[in-house]
Amino acid sequence: MQTDIDPRSLIGRKAYDRDGVKIGTVDEVYLDDATGSPEWAAVRTGLFSRDAFVPLEPSTMVGDTLRVPYERTLIRGAPGFGVGRHLSPEQELQLYRHYGIELSAGPDPTTPDRSFGSVAGEEG
Repeated sequence: MQTDIDPRSLIGRKAYDRDGVKIGTVDEVYLDDATGSPEWAAVRTGLFSRDAFVPLEPSTMVGDTLRVPYERTLIRGAPGFGVGRHLSPEQELQLYRHYGIELSAGPDPTTPDRSFGSVAGEEG
C-alpha cells in the first residue's frame, strides 16, 4: 500500500474484497510500534458483527475505497482479537498465517518490541 497515506484517512473508508464484494468499513488502523508504518486495518463487517483484521501491505487504495486482495470468506474467518488494543506479536503471527503471508527477513514479529497499536476511528 502507499506509504504516504495518512492512516487516519483510511478510517471510515469502505473496504472491498478481491472480487469487488463489499467487506465493510475501516474502523481502525494498526501501526507497527517500531516503524510507525500502517500494517493492519480492522474492518467492521456488519452492524452486529466483529471487526476483521486485514493486512494493509498487499491492499491498495482504489479511488476512495480500500481493495483487499483476499476473498470475503477468508477475511471474515480471520482471527478476532477485539479492537482498541495492541496486537501482540503472537496475534500478528496468527494473522500472517491466516492470510498465508510469508514474513520478510526484517525484524522478528515475535520479539517483544514489535507490537501494533491502533489509530482509533473515533475518540471515546
